[in-house]
Amino acid sequence: MLISEKINGIEGTKLDDHFLDLEKKVDLTNKAVSEILLKATEYIQPNPAHRVKQGMLVPVSKIHNRGNAPECPQPEGLLGDCMLKYGHELGEDSTFGGALIDMGKAMKLMAEVKESFDINVKETFIQPLQLVHDEDLKQISHHLKRLEGRRLDYDYKRKRVGKIPDDDITQAMEKFEESKVVAEKSMFRFLENDVEQLSQLAQFVQAALDYHQQSADILQLLQRKLRIRIAAASSLSRNNFRPQPLRRCPCALNVSAASSSRSK
Repeated sequence: MLISEKINGIEGTKLDDHFLDLEKKVDLTNKAVSEILLKATEYIQPNPAHRVKQGMLVPVSKIHNRGNAPECPQPEGLLGDCMLKYGHELGEDSTFGGALIDMGKAMKLMAEVKESFDINVKETFIQPLQLVHDEDLKQISHHLKRLEGRRLDYDYKRKRVGKIPDDDITQAMEKFEESKVVAEKSMFRFLENDVEQLSQLAQFVQAALDYHQQSADILQLLQRKLRIRIAAASSLSRNNFRPQPLRRCPCALNVSAASSSRSK
């Protein structure tokens, strides 16, 4: 088109500013809606790879030393950034743009709440439970394996009575009984101390309650703001559509007049 215009020496037809302004706003809104759809989908159904990046089993030392850990933003924060970006580009004078700014700020606050919830759960639930798994349960498993080994040794020697010294059988039996006591004692103490695990569950529930309560407070405030915006937008008088006349160049007017004369 541009090459044709240059060859013919004819300037391209200019569209009026009102049309161009509408086109710009619709194009920007189209981009905003497309990207918000993507971020909103990630928000309600986070990518499993994102959860792996967050590393839910990160030691407490790494959690506190967050400056050395790679930042992994929350889905709420990504959605909020997207809304703020297009909200500011559309401008606060745009009803949709102003609403996007309000919602973007709310999503950023929810991301902060979610980040606090993640750290709280890691410190008060996941990390202690991981220690139970790595230390207490692992130690019990070690005792049970030793017990099984000594039981097999005792049974083997017990079946060979008369072929091996009685002292060997007696010693194998004593080791088996010793291991049984150790394993049984470790299991008994672990199960008797289940109040610790119950406390960790209670802390998890409390952290979840705090997270959802804070999120609910943020969303309720956002809901009130959106209702005010909807009421204000509904009360505005709507302009009737009036197409702007096409600006014609003088040569086009002459061609039109000549064509009209020939037809007559």
